[in-house]
Amino acid sequence: MAAELHPRSGKLIGLSNSNRTARRNQPVQEFNHGLVLSKEPLRDRDVFTVRIDKKVNSWSGSIEIGVTALDPAALDFPSSATGLKGGSWIVSGCSVLRDGRSVLEEYGRDLDQLAEGDRVGIQRNSRGELHLWINGQDCGAAASGLPPKLWAVVDLYGKCTQVTVVSCEPPPPSAERERETIDCSHSRPDKFPNNLDGTGAAGSGGGAGGAGGGGEGGNTNNSPTGNSGVGAGALMAGMTTNDALLFHEKCGTLIKLSNNNKTAERRRPLDEFNNGVVMTNRPLRHNEMFEIRIDKLVDKWSGSIEIGVTTHNPNNLDYPATMTNLRSGTIMMSGCGILTNGKGTRREYCEFSLDELQEGDHIGLMRKASGALHFYINGIDQGVAAAQTPGVVYGVVDLYGMAVKVTIVHNHNHSDRLRRNNAIMRALSPDVGRPRPTLSLTPDTEGPDRLLFHPNCGQKAAIIGDGRTALRPHATDDFNHGVVLSSRPLRSNEVFQVRIDKMVDKWAGSIEIGVTTHNPAYLQLPSTMTNLRSGTWMMTGNGVMHNGTTILDEYGHNLDRLKAGDTVGVVRKEDGSLHFFVNGVAQGPAAWNVPPSVYAVVDLYGQAAQATIMDDMVDLPPLPEDNSEGPTAMSPGSPCSVAGATTTTDLRFHQLHGTNAVITNGGRTALRQNCRSEFNDAIVISNRCLRDGELFEIIIQKMVDRWSGSIEAGVTAIRPEELEFPNTMTDIDYDTWMLSGTAIMQDGNTMRNNYGCDLDSLTTGSRIGMMRSACGDLHYYINGVDQGVACSGLPPEVFAVIDLYGQCVQVSITSSSGLLDNSLCTSNITEKSFPIHSPVAGVAHRLHSKHGKNVVLLGEGCQAVRVGGYSHGIVFSAKELKADELFEVRIDEVDEQWSGSLHIGLTTLAPPELPSCPLSGLSPSLPQLRTKVTWLLCGSEVRRNGVLQRQNYGCSLDRLTVGNRVGVKRCSDDTMHIFIDGEDVGPAATAVAKNVYAVLDLYGRITAVSIVSSSLMEDMESVKAPSLSSESYSRGEVSSYNQGLLVTAQPLARQQLFQFQIDRLNPSWTSSLSLGVIGHSPDRLNFPSTACCLKRSAWLLQRDSVFHNSLKICENYGPNLDTCPEGTVLGLLVDANSCLHLYVNGMDQGVAAQDIPSPCYPFIDLYGQCEQVTIVTNNVQAVGGESGETRCQGDMEKADMVDGIKESVCWTPPPEVNPNKTCEYQALCSRFKDLLTLPDGYFNEDAKYNLCYCESCHKLRGDEAYYKRGEPPRDYALPFGWCRFALRIKPHCEVSNALKKWHIAYHGTSVGSLRRMLDHSQLLAGTSSIFSVSPVKVEGPNGYSEPEENCAPGREVPRVRLSPTMRYSGLEIFAPKVQFRDPRSHRCHQAQVGFQVCVRPGSYKVGPQTLGHSEALDPRFSNSEIEWITKEQGGTLLYGLLIRVE
Repeated sequence: MAAELHPRSGKLIGLSNSNRTARRNQPVQEFNHGLVLSKEPLRDRDVFTVRIDKKVNSWSGSIEIGVTALDPAALDFPSSATGLKGGSWIVSGCSVLRDGRSVLEEYGRDLDQLAEGDRVGIQRNSRGELHLWINGQDCGAAASGLPPKLWAVVDLYGKCTQVTVVSCEPPPPSAERERETIDCSHSRPDKFPNNLDGTGAAGSGGGAGGAGGGGEGGNTNNSPTGNSGVGAGALMAGMTTNDALLFHEKCGTLIKLSNNNKTAERRRPLDEFNNGVVMTNRPLRHNEMFEIRIDKLVDKWSGSIEIGVTTHNPNNLDYPATMTNLRSGTIMMSGCGILTNGKGTRREYCEFSLDELQEGDHIGLMRKASGALHFYINGIDQGVAAAQTPGVVYGVVDLYGMAVKVTIVHNHNHSDRLRRNNAIMRALSPDVGRPRPTLSLTPDTEGPDRLLFHPNCGQKAAIIGDGRTALRPHATDDFNHGVVLSSRPLRSNEVFQVRIDKMVDKWAGSIEIGVTTHNPAYLQLPSTMTNLRSGTWMMTGNGVMHNGTTILDEYGHNLDRLKAGDTVGVVRKEDGSLHFFVNGVAQGPAAWNVPPSVYAVVDLYGQAAQATIMDDMVDLPPLPEDNSEGPTAMSPGSPCSVAGATTTTDLRFHQLHGTNAVITNGGRTALRQNCRSEFNDAIVISNRCLRDGELFEIIIQKMVDRWSGSIEAGVTAIRPEELEFPNTMTDIDYDTWMLSGTAIMQDGNTMRNNYGCDLDSLTTGSRIGMMRSACGDLHYYINGVDQGVACSGLPPEVFAVIDLYGQCVQVSITSSSGLLDNSLCTSNITEKSFPIHSPVAGVAHRLHSKHGKNVVLLGEGCQAVRVGGYSHGIVFSAKELKADELFEVRIDEVDEQWSGSLHIGLTTLAPPELPSCPLSGLSPSLPQLRTKVTWLLCGSEVRRNGVLQRQNYGCSLDRLTVGNRVGVKRCSDDTMHIFIDGEDVGPAATAVAKNVYAVLDLYGRITAVSIVSSSLMEDMESVKAPSLSSESYSRGEVSSYNQGLLVTAQPLARQQLFQFQIDRLNPSWTSSLSLGVIGHSPDRLNFPSTACCLKRSAWLLQRDSVFHNSLKICENYGPNLDTCPEGTVLGLLVDANSCLHLYVNGMDQGVAAQDIPSPCYPFIDLYGQCEQVTIVTNNVQAVGGESGETRCQGDMEKADMVDGIKESVCWTPPPEVNPNKTCEYQALCSRFKDLLTLPDGYFNEDAKYNLCYCESCHKLRGDEAYYKRGEPPRDYALPFGWCRFALRIKPHCEVSNALKKWHIAYHGTSVGSLRRMLDHSQLLAGTSSIFSVSPVKVEGPNGYSEPEENCAPGREVPRVRLSPTMRYSGLEIFAPKVQFRDPRSHRCHQAQVGFQVCVRPGSYKVGPQTLGHSEALDPRFSNSEIEWITKEQGGTLLYGLLIRVE
């Protein structure tokens, strides 16, 4: 017989090599449709053998092989071999299926484990038996009674993508005589706990499951039954009754066995948590699955079930309390780790933790023939847990902690086994492989194939109404176990839609809907469908999950917000895409490559209590066709909201893209499918070339932490139609410019390193843009900020390219894409542009304009960047250093490709005497600078003119990294001192000349530094040690920022609050004070330079972290102490439970640390900005206390009573908590306000009324998010993230009424509209953005125009939109962003403006938002009440100007 394949095959198969080689196309996108058959029927004894040529790792499952009586010439090919009916026998994994039904488990060798190069054959012998051959060895009889005419079947399924037929001929006579089975015959122990009769022994000897015994010499023992011809079914029955895996009768002291020793339960589960060990009644066979189901859990204990194997015979074992106490011959899975002989050998074995499993979950284990031990969670192989396991082992289960009751699940029970095998579950669908008639969206509701709910449903669910309605009868008692499935699979393009009939308001979450490949007749229903880890796609909330993992975060309308009467639906289209409907509106494609014959799923979760299938589909719109060039009907909550309705650009992603990329959302969104198994092949390109000055900007919407590397972006002159998409775009070697990390690459070669941004450091929400200028320069924009020229000389027509590589999974084109409008942009980015950090306050040090040839100075000489090579990076201070003047820099960037590090020191070489820059004649590195006397630190070596003077001086500079600070000082005693992170390392050199400059060498790894020191100094007379006046402590030397540690003389008693006030801050420095307690007397304390050096019995509060003995023990605790302004009162208290508390302005921040010893002594470190504090001996009024004018309770207005005392903070903050002096964000907003050139007369002269609502400031004040104001009281939200500048109230205004009885609202506007509004002290028509003020016709009740009183007929009345929250009024559609350049830092920012206004009650109308947003914009305000509209002249009073800067 010719060894060829039939020309008819599965739809994804490509044949070659004279029809001897078959390849599955699109192997990483599709896992099935790879069916091939032999060209001719098999002859008896011929072994049809194929070689596995190629496999991929994207899928589970692999090659399947068998025989069928169906003629391939007339066969309607199903998606996989397990779908063949009409006389077909298929070996899948280690199972044998007949017509899609499992007839034999654990047969032969697992086909999924075969590798490339292995050979697999199938044979029908002369007795009508089916045999599997692997690498020339017979695995024994797999089935009997086969018809004579059969074709060989090979399914290139899952991982297997290519095979070649190598032969079709009888095996050699020696192989038939030996007839050895592979991995099926194993040594058995001399004694079994149960005696087995001859039949049972024979049945177990022939195969892994004992099923091969009826074969042709299939077993290796000499039992008379070995060749008796007993069928596989009889052998399986015999094994079930005589050799089934059960629990051994001898077990732990608290174990009770039942159900014929298949169920084990721990007695007194609420009183005892251990002594629950059970073992199997016999050793496990090779490749035999030992699986249990969790039947009962209690939530009293920590820890849960443990499972594993042991070499100990249960007859002879003295059972321990827990199995992990056994110190020999035992391997256990506990939690998510592996313990061998009681000791942890693998800490993170798998993603699942046994402690998190629920009732109904399955746990299994298997010892492979190779000796490898595998564990299975709900049928999913977790991989190799131990490589070498002894040959004779017993299964063991420890019912520990929460685990109370389990039951053994026998492998031959297909209703459980099928749940773990996707291929078999697909075969269980009664219609798989059958041709289906084309159906419309309106099925025949009277037909016998009507969509109903399957009677097998969740534990807490019930099916009523002839199968059309599902409900949770006790919805107020339980929130889950409400899963229901359709009674049959969905047809292609068939919409399954349900109406929510009943809701309860007790729970969070609501209905979930989707599809699954699992047949409801055999599915062990989980508590929630998202717990299922295979073959399932669900829409939950506004996201989509696949096998329990989120694949789309912001997909469509949020299902949790639906009400009774709303409808949800799902459909699988013919192309394999999955779509969801909400109230008949298509939400767009949610998933791709969904297999056919999936069942609809509804999870009545949380609030959803009852749903009914809707048959009247006629009103549903037809599904929109995918069109990458045009818009797609999408929900407001879908990813297209990134682009928004305001976008006018026609830029989209092209319909041609990489094999792993998917374009959706009308061409605006691109994502990489299989993001956790594939990291490349996801290149997307713009649909047209970019115009000159046109920005192509995308926003990163989703990332995964599985890979290294991330998004790459650039341009190419190659048209999409001519591009053969490579794995990554940097593989292209012509006409392509890409940014990868910080490297600019042209045609795959790096042309520049250390560009101004690092794409690998971007996170979700970051924006990346590319623009080709008119002169051919390529610019990149990060979050709207131009990073400067990346390269020049680009051709005129280039396409934007995005490579969704590594961690980056999904991006969308933003509304900022298009031609840039620079009319409001004051930036002037230089050609060599890098991110610029703000210099320090005060008269900051500067770098001299004379420097090495590879150096670029930025930020008015405050930052130095080496732009090429590893040397020629010498820079000097702009002036000579004075005595005791510290010159300090911070490391901003490092490049790990180089060795070596920063050099720092002092030199007598005067930079003004050097020739003009660039200094090509200057030494390439500082150790070679010898024209003048130079003292420097190189690594840990001190050198003078290159000559070694001292070794092992302090910490080596080679260890510096980003964020470290390094400084140099010439002291008055003629010594050079080096400072690392603020700590004086000591004298490095002596006899240093007086007139010296600071000198640095950006050498090797260090590529960028910025100055953090200042030249501000006080008179030397004021230099003194920390001093004490009655209650005031200060650090007098402002040229130093440390050596300011103070400790109280008396210990701190329990429940006693120790408080002090910050009196004076010096903005010349960064960072600020820290505080804490020590557990020993200060008399024995050797005071270090900073508190962070305290390493014995010390608890330190620094910034927003807590340290114990210099080790960080807590993060994000309380406000950031570096942002505390002058006047802030800080306190420490140790409670009766020995817990340390921090108080800020009288407010307890919670427990910072525990187990504080007694006695303990408070300490304060006057570090950085903090120069003076005063101990507070009396009670300090907490922030939020009464301030401003004093008034009695009877004088308070009703609104004040509603607001509570804290409301006054919002309007008249006490001067002592005004952050105006130190908040950098408020200072930045103030500088932007100055750029607006608004007259000072508009603003309140008292700066204490200006409030910053950045995170640090509002936390320091203790602001709540919402307050009430006015008569009647109405809620409003504080404008967190904005900065308010108080406006001067006009004298004629009723200030008391406006501030007390009027309501508070916000109005977003444009920069150009501010002046006229301020002139009139109210909002005016025609001055705000077109979205905020619009004319409206006045109409009477009958629709006819009726003039208002004193108004001319036909007059248009302006309508002003307000909102009680800036989350709405601050949207960009109301408050357009404007770009500006900070005059101090020279960095570019984007700003928005708005007003805080008082609104007269009754002058406005509350209505719904008009932007079409489906998501709640503010949790306090419904979208139906978030917009206020007023038409009354004088109904608004401007109270404050709001500014937000990004």
